[in-house]
Parts: sequence; C-alpha cells; structure tokens
Amino acid sequence: MDFFFNAFHTLSHGLIGYLIPFLFVLTVVVFFHELGHFLVARWAGVRVLTFSLGFGPELFGFNDRTGTRWKLSAIPLGGYVKFFGDASEASTPAPQMLAAMSEKERQDSFHHKSVARRAAIVAAGPIANFILAIVIFGALFTFYGKPNTSARVDTVQANSAAAAAGFKPGDVVTSIDGQTIETFVDMQRIVSTRAGEQLHFTVKRGDRVENLTATPELREVKDSFNNVHKIGILGISRSATPGEHAVERVDPATGLWLGVKEAWFVAKSTILYIGDIFTRRASADQLGGPIRIAQISGQVATIGLAALVHLTAVLSVSIGLLNLFPVPMLDGGHLLFYAVEAIRGRPLSERSQEMGFRFGLALVLMLMVFATYNDILHLAGS
Repeated sequence: MDFFFNAFHTLSHGLIGYLIPFLFVLTVVVFFHELGHFLVARWAGVRVLTFSLGFGPELFGFNDRTGTRWKLSAIPLGGYVKFFGDASEASTPAPQMLAAMSEKERQDSFHHKSVARRAAIVAAGPIANFILAIVIFGALFTFYGKPNTSARVDTVQANSAAAAAGFKPGDVVTSIDGQTIETFVDMQRIVSTRAGEQLHFTVKRGDRVENLTATPELREVKDSFNNVHKIGILGISRSATPGEHAVERVDPATGLWLGVKEAWFVAKSTILYIGDIFTRRASADQLGGPIRIAQISGQVATIGLAALVHLTAVLSVSIGLLNLFPVPMLDGGHLLFYAVEAIRGRPLSERSQEMGFRFGLALVLMLMVFATYNDILHLAGS
C-alpha cells in the first residue's frame, strides 16, 4: 500500500508543474505529425473530415471552408486525422461505404487513391516529426551554439575501463570506431550508448597517435533531478580551461546541418536501445510512458524554454520513429499493408486487415500498460 501511496503522492504533488510543460511538448509534436498527414492528403485530393488534437469527447472546435472539423478533444494523449472513407480514427477502411460511393465521391476518398499516394499521406506524419526536430535543433545550434570543448582527457579514474585500456591524462580522442570526434560531448554520447561493447579509440598523445581499445561499463548515474539512468561509463573526465569557450555560435546553414546530425543521433540511439532490449543487452525498465514524459517535461521546464524546446525535438524524433514501426494501428503498419498491396497487385482481404489491426491494437495497449507500470515504479522510487 505504501508503494502506491508514494507513487500517487509524487504524481499529485508535481501534477501542476508537470501538466503545462507536458501539454506544450506533446501538443506541438502531435500537431506537426497530424499536419503532415493533413497537408499531403489535401495535396493528393483527399477530403479531410476531422483534424483532432487528443481523443475522446470534443471540448471545442470549428469547421474550415473545406468542411474539415478542427477540434480539441478531452484526452490529450495523441491525435488523428480522419479522411473521407475511413471507418475509424485509425484510418481503417469501411468496405460497405466504399463500395456504395459514387464516382465523384471516390475522387475524394482516401482508400480510392493509388498505393503511392496513400503511402505518401501516411509517411508524411513521421516525416513532419523529423523535419520539426531538425528545424528545432538547427535553431538551437544557431542561436545558442554547439558544444566546443575538445575531447581531451584530464583525469583517468583508477580501476576504470579507461585505466585498463591505457588512457593517460593529456590524451585527445580523435575518433571512435572510425567516427571522427570533435568534442568531449561527441565522445560522451557514443560511450554512454555503447555499454558492454568493445570500442576502438584513436588518440593523439603528444606527437604520437595511439590506438586503444576499451569497453564502457554499464553503471547507474543520477542526473540533476535525481533521475536514475543506466549508461556506459569509460572513467575519464574533462576540466574547464581558463579562457576556453564551451560553446561556439554557428551560421543558420551549419546549424541546420548539425540539426540533421542531431536528429539522426537521437533516432540511431533509440534504435540501438530497442535492439539491445531484444538481445538482452539492455533492460526495458528505461522505457517510459506519458507519466514519465510529463515528469521529465516539468523538470526540464525549470531549466528554461530552450531546454523544453530541445526536449520537444527529441520527443518528435522518437514519436516519428515509433510510428514507423511495422505494427498495424501505427503508420508503419499501414505502410506495410501498402507494400504488400503493391507486390500482390491487390489489397489484403478485409479479414486479414481486421486481424492485423486487432493485433496491432493489443500490442500498442500492452506497450502502454508496460510503460505506465515502469512509470509508477520510477515514481515510487523517487
């Protein structure tokens, strides 16, 4: 009983502080995701019936001049765009209604468009998320600068992976597994996501170049908000040098390119983590749901608007990537069905699609329950 009381007390105590930042982050990410679907659907000549932020009962809304109902719904945990011909918010087809359509109605129907156009409409949501993240990252690099601290080793912890590998104070890491390292942050980010993996370092030591091999250790570390993270640790640190600039301002074009690289890093890290879960190299207890997102949003908001906007970009990449997974009910599941249709020359049977959507719904619900359970455990332990 104390376990659930502690979790409830923690959640209720921070609800107001978490709620507004959480709604800001999620609303921005969901809006741009659905806007991607909406814009490409309109380009493809599909009639859009509903553009909803949230699910459930409508709180308020309006109709635009094309007949689309724009609305805000009661449950702010996502959103949807409903097209003409859809049987549900998940864009499942309505066979009887589709068969009874006139020729003019078919021209406006999503399900009567070519496979290529339907795939473009579905893919536009995740793509919009990636574009949003790149623009945000690029703007942050342009206006706030990028990390500029060199990858120099100032101290080496005793009995650490770095000590075992032969690192020495004064070493400057220039590459890891062939990937160029420009800053200490670059090195930290690679090491933190590669616990238990053997990494090959190229190090400049005075006038010589050394090749070292080290395996980061998986350790639990706490951030400034007392959240526990499991990351790879090498056992080296960097000290600030007087007169050294920690960040460097960049021009917009460079900022945008760095935004692309940042979005790719977030996506790659997410994929690697999920892969490590399936290979048992990482624990699934780091997976979080809406409660964890709300908590982190509230914590990050205390740092400042820039930090909250950065979190929005990170979440946008994660949402876009998640939606591309080949699971029915998600965008990736629709794309999988369209790929099969393109190969077969005809869509899957109504029964096959229905079974697929049921399986997808069950899988998504189980993931949500598991993530929420992790969130409760996390709150109870905080």
